Amino acid sequence: MTLRRLLLCLSLSMACVWSKPTEKKERVHHEAQLSDKVHDDAQSFDYDHDAFLGADEAKTFDQLTPEESKERLGKIVSKIDDDKDGFVTVDELKAWIKFAQKRWIFEDVERQWKGHDLNEDGLISWEEYKNATYGYIL
Repeated sequence: MTLRRLLLCLSLSMACVWSKPTEKKERVHHEAQLSDKVHDDAQSFDYDHDAFLGADEAKTFDQLTPEESKERLGKIVSKIDDDKDGFVTVDELKAWIKFAQKRWIFEDVERQWKGHDLNEDGLISWEEYKNATYGYIL
């Protein structure tokens, strides 16, 4: 009986050692994309515009003339240049892109909140959430 148990334990141990995991787990955390547009500078700069300006602001720039766009971008560049030396460093540009993305996220949260707070009391009840999300009648 002990030999049978030993063989059973040995065979189970070998099965565990030789078995392969069934799913591949990603070990690298990838940050969210800065835009939902394709990042291909050979085709267009839409991805870069979204990353640099934020999606909503990029839409307004699409409707401007080249002169108006250049003027507005000049104003934005002076906001990006934190140390006011007339140049934008990589760190200043990274900080600006993070700022633009966070601003877009906060504005989107605010928009979503207003869409779910149906009675405008500053709170979202479960009933309000269900109604706004799934179309239930309160």
